[in-house]
Amino acid sequence: MITFDKTTKTYDGGVTAVKGVDFTVEKGEIVVLLGPSGCGKTTLLRMVNRLESISDGKIMIDGEDSMSLDSIELRRKIGYVIQSNGLFPNMTIEENVMIVPDLLGWSKKDKKERFKKLMNMISMDSEKFGKRYPHELSGGQQQRIGVIRALAADPPVMLMDEPFGALDPIIREKIQDEFLQIQKEVKKTILFVSHDIDEAIRMADKIVLLRGGELMQYDTPSEMLVRPKSEFVREFFGKDRAIKSLSLHTIRELQDIIGLAEFDEGITDTITINVNHDLRNTLSMLLNQEADQVIVVDDEGNKLGAITIDIVQKYLHFEIKAKPTLVEKG
Repeated sequence: MITFDKTTKTYDGGVTAVKGVDFTVEKGEIVVLLGPSGCGKTTLLRMVNRLESISDGKIMIDGEDSMSLDSIELRRKIGYVIQSNGLFPNMTIEENVMIVPDLLGWSKKDKKERFKKLMNMISMDSEKFGKRYPHELSGGQQQRIGVIRALAADPPVMLMDEPFGALDPIIREKIQDEFLQIQKEVKKTILFVSHDIDEAIRMADKIVLLRGGELMQYDTPSEMLVRPKSEFVREFFGKDRAIKSLSLHTIRELQDIIGLAEFDEGITDTITINVNHDLRNTLSMLLNQEADQVIVVDDEGNKLGAITIDIVQKYLHFEIKAKPTLVEKG
């Protein structure tokens, strides 16, 4: 869907921000651009919709050279979400969301129906919020509006530049979950800039890891953590790569491989979590001693068993044994 072919960006003065990058974002994938500050993430993203020019190489979008397309038409076909959400303060929420459909000449009826559908996606009432202005919404609500505005004209491609970076951790995680649920429905091709390793692991189908404008590794989060291709990749993801990898696994997987502990009906101080919950957050609950017992339930609320630190450690040891590159060298 989006192919970078020896894509290069050199600024006046000879500074090269992106150096001959090659990779392809397949249709319907979320690909996260990750790396240290100044590595070229945002520059590479902005080259897709030509907010930054291409110095050398190509960017192909659905088989067409992006440089052969009219820049205005190109941008109207690409959703764009930024950290500050970019909402216009003097326009209502409905007017903000419907900017591109309005430019494309959609009918009033079509715009109204599309706005209602998009607002339903983010669990915000279109009648209640449509006539409000951005300053009347919370930061999390504004960010949700920024996301659906990018989806308004149903673009095949979305560019997201640290879209949740300004939110506090609790709201940020909630909106990440909401966005992943929306993506299951809309299946957009998404290029997503992040500086946060945990966010990248959580959001990405694949990760592009950059350093100094060069591509260090392009892989799934699991492969990045389990089989880093260089010392830089290994060090970037840290010595706790094995723990980070638990966020890619669910309690259900643990249950299938080693089973759950029996729960004690006599313990009243409990936390109940779904069997599809990820193991890293589950381990965090246990280590923080948030309850005396963590009970696992299925989607119907049936109790399946309990989670203990010992069981999570046993599963982690199983994974390390199966994939020995998780063990740090030296």
